[in-house]
Order: sequence, then structure tokens, then C-alpha cells
Amino acid sequence: MPIVSESEYKGNPMIVLKNSEEDKFPFQFGLKKAKLILESIEEIKKFVEKHEQ
Repeated sequence: MPIVSESEYKGNPMIVLKNSEEDKFPFQFGLKKAKLILESIEEIKKFVEKHEQ
């Protein structure tokens, strides 16, 4: 299960996703990209299903 936290970059809120506490390269993004991900969630799910095999 991913580890989810929040941080800040230049005064802007960021969400940070890690595979583990030792993850050196977390996936992090701000509000604008979070909204884009939410608007595209069905396409992202299809992409994962297509390439997961």
C-alpha cells in the first residue's frame, strides 16, 4: 500500500506518493495535475489494465 503525504513547494500544496518510507524518488504533484488526473482516471485505469499483463 502506498504511503501518501502532503508537502509544499514554493508555497503551493503538493501530494506525495511513495512505495515505501525508503523510496528515494516519490511521485509528487500539485493541485493542477491532481485535477487533470481525476479528469482522466478512467483512461488511466484502461492504460494500466492494457499494459499490466
